[in-house]
Amino acid sequence: MRRIKINGIDVGTTKVCSIMATMDERDENKNLRIVGVGVAPSHGLEKALVTNVKEAKESIRQSVRRAEQMAGYKMESAYVGVTGRHINSVNNNGTVAITRNGQLVRSDDLKRAFKVAWSVKVPSERQLLHVIPRSFVVDGQEVNNPVGMHGFALNVEAHVVTCAITSVQNLTKCIMGIGIDINDLILEPLASAAAVLTEEEKQSGVMLADIGGGTTDIAVFKDGSIYHTSVLPVAGRQVSQDIATGLGLSFDLAEEMKKKYATVMPTDEKSDGDITIGENGHSVSSTELCNIVYARIEELLRLIVLELPRSDYTKFIPAGLVLTGGTANLPGIAELGQEIIRLPVRIGNPIERYGVSDVLSDPAYATSIGLLHWKTQNPSTMRAAPIQKQGLPHILDQVFRFFR
Repeated sequence: MRRIKINGIDVGTTKVCSIMATMDERDENKNLRIVGVGVAPSHGLEKALVTNVKEAKESIRQSVRRAEQMAGYKMESAYVGVTGRHINSVNNNGTVAITRNGQLVRSDDLKRAFKVAWSVKVPSERQLLHVIPRSFVVDGQEVNNPVGMHGFALNVEAHVVTCAITSVQNLTKCIMGIGIDINDLILEPLASAAAVLTEEEKQSGVMLADIGGGTTDIAVFKDGSIYHTSVLPVAGRQVSQDIATGLGLSFDLAEEMKKKYATVMPTDEKSDGDITIGENGHSVSSTELCNIVYARIEELLRLIVLELPRSDYTKFIPAGLVLTGGTANLPGIAELGQEIIRLPVRIGNPIERYGVSDVLSDPAYATSIGLLHWKTQNPSTMRAAPIQKQGLPHILDQVFRFFR
């Protein structure tokens, strides 16, 4: 049985993670076996955007090389995550009349409806990244696949995601510059959702917040499909910077202290002792450390809630909030989130892990794992052209392969 090779590269603000996996071609369950993992510190990136091509390229090269050494073969292509403040999204509708005899919906009608739904004005400096079908309605009745049904009117709702061309070109330049082809560019909160959310949560209504180093990626699902996506330019690095400023430490020491000792909601029984850290024996107050972390995380959680597209969010997302990403490892963050939004809050760990992947159960690797799952959950996805050549015809090909 032939094994398909699937690779993913997550280029983040603090780390680059490359994952190599295989999947049996005839496996109906589409189980992945991870055979290589490579993690390297990020350089030349700020808030998930490339600021120095040479440094970013070298960080990606180191990550890929480590994954290749573990897997025992070369990475030739990969699915690549995209995020940053330049991401915009909108839900748009398109309605067309079915005028032929018999009022039978054909793929051409679906194509016309999609074109209307995607007729959002995209400035010349921006590019379509995803156009994801949300729902199909024939004569007022919602259906799973309208092709072959009879009706007078077809309505399509789609989630349209755009990105800044230059930001994505800088990223693709780094990856293609080390000899790796790009299968597709994937919005990172969509990838994270593929790794940590259940189908029941997506159907009921749920919000995902992937709190990384430089950005917090947001995805809201309702009725089984994506409803809203956005990116906040605030995340774990801001917590470390607050610690560094508040306690008079270097950023590296503050980062180490956050990972080892910080909690979001310290208990009353916690002693107010000093913590000693670093080669020079820096001592800081445990209570001061936790107070700083609490203040920043509370602010971040409230910003996340403000990203919800509806004010009556308790009814809109009854499944609550799922926190993932490296910052979700802070003890007490889920409890604080539950206090703020008055809904269930859980930590999202990547699910369905196989092979040499025990380390990947950490929320910090949700996006990396999700890039692999995107391929198995979206079989219609085709190999991406360079970003400057992508556009409506390319995306149409992806969608209509599914309906064929």
